[in-house]
Amino acid sequence: MESINKVSIDSLTKKDLLLIIKALEFTNEQTNLDDFIDLRNNIVKELCFLTSTTEKEFINYLENQSNC
Repeated sequence: MESINKVSIDSLTKKDLLLIIKALEFTNEQTNLDDFIDLRNNIVKELCFLTSTTEKEFINYLENQSNC
């Protein structure tokens, strides 16, 4: 279980990351369970902090990079 401390998103592509975010949004819409949107928001919030961007900038960047 010590290896769980080394979990990283380094191996995720921008497309995969966008897919995870969109899947959490979709699942929240379909189930009305706030846990999914809370998880999505927490992930995006942390990534925006790490990249010094706003949520809109970050999501736009992922969407633009995923279309390439």
